[in-house]
Amino acid sequence: MSQGELFDAVDALLASRAPLPRPEERRRLRKAHGLTIDEVATALQVRRATVSGWESGKTEPRPPERDAYARLLEGLAKLYPAPAAPAAPAAPAAPADAAVGDEVTAVPEAFTGPAAPAPGARTGSTEGSPQAAAETAGKTRGRPAAAGETQGCPAAAPAPTAAPAPAAAASAPAAPPPPASTTRSTPTTRRPGAKKAAKKQTTPAVAADPRFENGPLAVVDVGADGQVVAYCTGGLVLEVPAKSLPALVEWTLTEGKLGQPRLSGSGKDADPLLVLTEAALERYGLPAALTDDERLAGRIRENHKVVKQLERADWKLTKRGFGPWARIYRPATGSERACVQLCIPSWHALDSRYWGNAGQLPPADLARVLGVYASRVLTPRGSAAVTGLELMTALHPPTRASAPDADGRRHSENNPGSLGKDPVDPAPCEAPDGHPLLKDLPRFHVRGPGERLLEEAYDWARPMTDAECTLPYLVGLDVNLAFAAGANGLIVGLGAPTHVKQPVFDPKLPGSWLVDLSHVDLSWVKVGKDKWVELDAGLLPSPFTPKGDRPEGPAWYATPTVAYAVELGYDVAPIEAYVRYDNGRYLDAWYTRLRDAYLATMADLGVHADMAPQEFLAAMDGYRERDPQLAIVVSVIKATVKGGIGKLRERPRGEGWRPGEPWRALSRPTWRPDIRAAVISRTRINLHRKIVKHAAFTGQYPVAILSDCVVYAAGGPSPLDFLPYRDGKPLPGGFKLGVNPGLVKHEGTQSVLWGEDVRDRFDTPELNLARYIKDGTVTDADSGE
Repeated sequence: MSQGELFDAVDALLASRAPLPRPEERRRLRKAHGLTIDEVATALQVRRATVSGWESGKTEPRPPERDAYARLLEGLAKLYPAPAAPAAPAAPAAPADAAVGDEVTAVPEAFTGPAAPAPGARTGSTEGSPQAAAETAGKTRGRPAAAGETQGCPAAAPAPTAAPAPAAAASAPAAPPPPASTTRSTPTTRRPGAKKAAKKQTTPAVAADPRFENGPLAVVDVGADGQVVAYCTGGLVLEVPAKSLPALVEWTLTEGKLGQPRLSGSGKDADPLLVLTEAALERYGLPAALTDDERLAGRIRENHKVVKQLERADWKLTKRGFGPWARIYRPATGSERACVQLCIPSWHALDSRYWGNAGQLPPADLARVLGVYASRVLTPRGSAAVTGLELMTALHPPTRASAPDADGRRHSENNPGSLGKDPVDPAPCEAPDGHPLLKDLPRFHVRGPGERLLEEAYDWARPMTDAECTLPYLVGLDVNLAFAAGANGLIVGLGAPTHVKQPVFDPKLPGSWLVDLSHVDLSWVKVGKDKWVELDAGLLPSPFTPKGDRPEGPAWYATPTVAYAVELGYDVAPIEAYVRYDNGRYLDAWYTRLRDAYLATMADLGVHADMAPQEFLAAMDGYRERDPQLAIVVSVIKATVKGGIGKLRERPRGEGWRPGEPWRALSRPTWRPDIRAAVISRTRINLHRKIVKHAAFTGQYPVAILSDCVVYAAGGPSPLDFLPYRDGKPLPGGFKLGVNPGLVKHEGTQSVLWGEDVRDRFDTPELNLARYIKDGTVTDADSGE
């Protein structure tokens, strides 16, 4: 080894043991640069909790991440040196309503992220906030934007204001409305096409991946001066020189530096997403809205001039054509992809049921909403349901590169724990009506429970008892991310089913079981190791059917349903089964990603985990009004969960399909009705288990259940008026108030008189009141009249 190599080795040893700043200084430096914990974690390829531990002092970084973290902190320390300690002033009087040691916490702004703190200033808590997508928007790094620095854009937003503690959040005034748009200062080295938003250049943010330094997406608009601009996440605005759509796609892939790093080492990077405003559509020769025929077809005509432009430039469209979520690509060469995803809000790409008014937001605000969702979940690739399904594949790619063979070559092989690259047929009982496996059934044959697996969410209600009618209120509870909680830890099949006759039931073996559960009597159920309790079975739904009816004979059930019968203390004897010996916890990473996204966004809205019950209810009251844009993100995360599970059994849609013929979704490895059934089964069973525990302890029974919402008659309007909390602790195994998936929140309260009036009006004693408990609005269409 040469002397130079020896010196390099010694330098490396010294660097590996160089002291890091104190934890509080690490946090200060990150916040001074407007970075979130999520951004740092992504850049260093570690978990969010790992960075949080480094900043709290609970853990210390270890190689190889330590060297990269030290480099980051060293660079930030040069930009933001620690302020000199000022002379100690006289201690100011504490506010009358502030306890000693209380820290003032800033309310997340409607649009902007936190500015860098002034020397000596105290910062509020903003970990995990939406600033992952909207850092320092409207301000330059470490200072307010000077006059003239936002040429072509409205003025920057005001600074954050102080907020009361979460317990008093319900009475806090709403945050000011966000500005129409805002910009961030451009980097020191100006990128080609970057809009000059500041006279004095400042230092760029540390990018997680230099290939995607401008973020995962951009909203393309046309300014008042006729210049095409791209609004990126974080308030960055880029000039776009492209004069045609093919040129715009080319610019995106060569100069735009848009995209998102893969979520799995064997996966693929997310393609850049361009969102086209109506002004951008006009500029590039596209219609602002689809005609009725185009809307039904889901695309513009194939001979449209823009489609022809793409063809002449050797760009291709997927089989779905040029629609609201168009994908434009060139065939991959080796590992290099050339693909851009388009989103066109005015063509109804953003479903208003979940995205609300996002499609009408100013470009910068829309970039913020989409950017927060992309950074925490995934860059949207279609509807929330499509993205939910794509997230499963992104976390568990079907293939990976093998170890080198004798010739040193690698090849593609199945990725353990994934669903593989080839679709598998379901068991006949799992196939929905019209599936090719059922093509030989008589045309009008209706399959009964002994032929068809029917695992669906609850839709059950019963007449109220005389005692319940004397109570004043009906109170609804809603389970947070119920289907995500049902997926957590669930063992599902990864491959094809195996048919078994007269099997011995195994609660750890995923599959579909033909078994008679009609003997399970809810009058006596086992609620502990050796504890049996007597219940009023007439006031409880059966856990085995969506309508809550007691089964009348053998029927097909997913593993969690049969396992619950055993848990209740009853023997089971399956007649036959379709089981999957190749199995695993495929949905765990999917659940974790969506859970973290949901909790981080709710925390930004002032609702945190581990709140006391009263504090949680107060924080939930009006949380959407604190930041309507982040409330949209919460709504879409929920839709991603439900839609992703639903996509596992996607039905044919307008494809000229006939019963017995295959449809497009069947070619996907992720078309897995058995996994959907298992998740729904476990979700329904989780809810029934809580209902039984609550009934055994309190003698209270639900009057209606709809999916993840359950309604009780109560003596007061709050969940705390009937939930059995003792010293702030809930009933073990029962309902617990909180924001985490699987816990419950207050869905709504109506009067018992309202419930009786609604049922009398429609002459339906068992009308499902859970459907209307949220706001009490009932229409004829809702009731089925």
